[in-house]
Amino acid sequence: MTQRRFGAVTVVAGVLLVGTVLAVSSGAFGRQGSVAADKLLQLVAAVLAMIGFLRGARRADGAERLWRLWFGAAMASLTVGLSAWIWGQQILGVQLPSSTLAPLGFLMTPVLATCGIVTLAHGGGEGRAETRPRPAVIVLDTVIVIGSLFVLAWTSAIESMVRTWERDGAGFATAVVAHPAAYLVAIVILVVLSWTHRTIRRLPMLLVALAFVAQSTSGWIFAYLVNHGVGTIPPLADAGFMTCPVLFALASVAPTRTPRGEYPEGRLRTGQLLHLVVPYLPLLVTCLFVVVGTATGVALSPTEIYVGLAVIVLVILRQLITLMDNIRLLERLHDSQRRLAHQAFHDPLTGVANRSLFQERLAAAVAGRHGTCRPLALLFVDVDGFKAVNDGFGHATGDAVLRTIAARLKGCVRAVDMVARLGGDEFGVLLDGDDSTPEQIGERVRGTLTLPHLIEGQQREVHASIGIVHLSTREPDITADELLGRADAAMYAAKRLGRGLVVVHGAASMPNN
Repeated sequence: MTQRRFGAVTVVAGVLLVGTVLAVSSGAFGRQGSVAADKLLQLVAAVLAMIGFLRGARRADGAERLWRLWFGAAMASLTVGLSAWIWGQQILGVQLPSSTLAPLGFLMTPVLATCGIVTLAHGGGEGRAETRPRPAVIVLDTVIVIGSLFVLAWTSAIESMVRTWERDGAGFATAVVAHPAAYLVAIVILVVLSWTHRTIRRLPMLLVALAFVAQSTSGWIFAYLVNHGVGTIPPLADAGFMTCPVLFALASVAPTRTPRGEYPEGRLRTGQLLHLVVPYLPLLVTCLFVVVGTATGVALSPTEIYVGLAVIVLVILRQLITLMDNIRLLERLHDSQRRLAHQAFHDPLTGVANRSLFQERLAAAVAGRHGTCRPLALLFVDVDGFKAVNDGFGHATGDAVLRTIAARLKGCVRAVDMVARLGGDEFGVLLDGDDSTPEQIGERVRGTLTLPHLIEGQQREVHASIGIVHLSTREPDITADELLGRADAAMYAAKRLGRGLVVVHGAASMPNN
């Protein structure tokens, strides 16, 4: 159904519902007529909801079909319950609470509907939440919500009902209290799943949640009145009962588009907001209720005290788990930031520094020796005949040779020195504060690089031309770019002389032995 048609259907259903509630509450139809209009609206809406869900199931498949089938069964159960209730109350005149088939039909409705909700949540893979809490947190949140609602309900009504159960037996619990309690549990499950699965955050499930709330509200009012010996339920108390099947009927034909799209930066997503707020709302309401009751002289029973303390302990445990999760997330964030920083300033193939980091470190070293005579050596290394290696043995072998050269360069200098891949088969080495002569440095590096490489099972030599710039006196006007240019010029001078040679800027060449 399109959104426009659904809007029109919603308006008609709302007008009909409000009109019926007002007419029933005002007694315009008389006592019998009001009850008949009340139950007829519920029965017709339940049948329409059943038909709507089953028709939707015929057009769908997978999880989309299954959850509608579950809801169709739930509406069938509600129809049976309403039919039995009307037969027992209106025709046979059975006193409240009814002992007919109605309680079982009413009780199975939220159970079957909950099965449909769980099926939709776990069957709609593409609608999963973007961030899902840990299962332990989900369980704790569920228990916190249920425990808080239990304390609230116990304080307000259940305690007095327990005395009635002791007097009238378990039949009262099955017929009157279990029904709204089951809807209450269904509400909690629906809310919890809504912050863990995006498929639940759709219009039909919102209408289902409102139906649960309406039915549970009238159910608790009904239980309270029956508990106090009221044989005739005021028509207005049935407003939730009348609203529930109408909402189910609207849910059966509502558009089912799952929310998509990007969320604005810095704005909490729906699931995250629910995950943060929902577990504490019932706890806050319960605490306020208990505080007000205590201030007005109402004594708390042991059950209220123990359950309340248990809920508080669970909240503390939940916060500890959340705190540990946050610490782990921060550690992952820091690790990710370190990896990104490393990737931004290091060569992905060899793992040594890239040109950007090398130039930054070289500029700092040049600036740091102004006014001093601290020795500074810069080597520009270019692999000889590397194109032939790539063409003859493949790029994988060429990459392996580059990784080996980078590792050997790191192995023949100090840990404080820097080795960088400047691009292609060119490397730079920066030695800051090394007292060795440029000839000693050049020979050490050249000797390391001339060691044979294992290429396709054979030992092969790969030579490199090396240009060196060495500063041991004050040169306040020299820049990092000028120093790198001198080393580059020395390297090209070595290449012109032959393979595997070292040229020190401003000195004679050193031939390969």
